[in-house]
Amino acid sequence: MLNLDKLQSTGKKATRDGFGAGLKAAGDAHDNVVMLTADLRGSMKSEDFINAYPDRFVQCGISEANMIGVSAGLATAGKIPMATTFANFATGRVYDQIRQSVAYSDKNVKICASHAGLTLGEDGATHQILEDIGMMRMLPGMTVINPCDYNQTKAAVVAIAEHHGPVYLRFGRPSWPVFIPEDQEFVIGKALHLNAGTDVSIFATGHLVWYAIEAARELAKEGISVDLINIHTIKPLDEAAVVASAKKTGAVVTCEEHNKYGGLGSAIAECLAKHAPTRQEFVATDDTFGESGEAEELLEKYGLGVKDIIAAAKRALGKA
Repeated sequence: MLNLDKLQSTGKKATRDGFGAGLKAAGDAHDNVVMLTADLRGSMKSEDFINAYPDRFVQCGISEANMIGVSAGLATAGKIPMATTFANFATGRVYDQIRQSVAYSDKNVKICASHAGLTLGEDGATHQILEDIGMMRMLPGMTVINPCDYNQTKAAVVAIAEHHGPVYLRFGRPSWPVFIPEDQEFVIGKALHLNAGTDVSIFATGHLVWYAIEAARELAKEGISVDLINIHTIKPLDEAAVVASAKKTGAVVTCEEHNKYGGLGSAIAECLAKHAPTRQEFVATDDTFGESGEAEELLEKYGLGVKDIIAAAKRALGKA
């Protein structure tokens, strides 16, 4: 297990850069990995893969629905297609194609979605999808992964190339602290315990894992011990880890860059309702769209900041 002392930032890199590095590594390991994009090769940080394997790159243009159909065909032919575009276009624009051509027939297609959440920033509400995790986790057989930093994203790409079945991999645009050790094992469906605590459980995913770490440090100064868990795989959820932590602390906070409906908070609430009913507080967007702005300013405005996690933990403990 890691702990708060070990979780120090070594610099900043975007999770989409981690995707690019992982894509090249997966391509090196598997000669049937193919990368497709909808006119976003630069934004997806895929140049290293394309330069190394130009014959395994498919430029689909601004035609996301067609890209999903081509990916399904490639999977049928034994390829491992990585279909890449912005998260809003990778889900909302092509949900029917994903449902019918990928999920329904359990195709081995990896939907790799960048620029998710509020941290897309200045492009505004039309691009800042906050519903995608909910949409994708409702699809039967779909694995949903939301890594927290560069290293974890790189490892996740390598892992999904080894995994058979449809996957939704969500990552982001901004430079973000790198804090997960480079050699940390990534296991699909297995939560990563970041700190052992006894007072309150904080489950976080994506960019908000770093904010949860900072919140846990501040709470520790006040004598509040945080059991901190990185839920990088939202489906299948590591229910054993969730239940064990909730039973230990009796107070739960969930943190995500997503609508409070349908995402990590909902998944954990469903789990706890079945196995260990526990007081839960949600740090998520409150049933709203976003707006244009700087990434970190938007997180603060929409209630996803460090102070919001601290306040949620105190509410869960009945101390607010």
